[in-house]
Amino acid sequence: MIIISHRANLTGPSNRENHPDEIERVLKLGIDCEVDLWYTDNKFILGHDKPQYEIDLNFIKKEKLWIHCKNLECLESIVDFTHCFWHQDDDYTLTSKGLIWTFPTKKTGEKSIIVDNSKDWRDSNYNCYGVCTDWVL
Repeated sequence: MIIISHRANLTGPSNRENHPDEIERVLKLGIDCEVDLWYTDNKFILGHDKPQYEIDLNFIKKEKLWIHCKNLECLESIVDFTHCFWHQDDDYTLTSKGLIWTFPTKKTGEKSIIVDNSKDWRDSNYNCYGVCTDWVL
């Protein structure tokens, strides 16, 4: 099972979520990282609730990134060359690599990536492909 850093958090929620420097730090540790990405005005911009940190196309192509597209324009722009997905209130959604992004508390399967941001997520003993969490370390 793989562990994915949620918005580049390693030890709980942070005010530097989705910051390019934090994402680079997580990737240098060899940890997969879920990021929130917008595409607006011909620019790629990281940020959860709103676009905050402009990045270039090469940044998006990094291995170990799981890109949560925040608008349709983003999804259409990157779906052919990177690992991405889009969802809002869905219990499940497919990633561009055929894995099942799974909303917290929902049933998992062998291809599921469950989002669990509770500090004690390890106690759940998930039987799934991976867990995306703020509490990697």
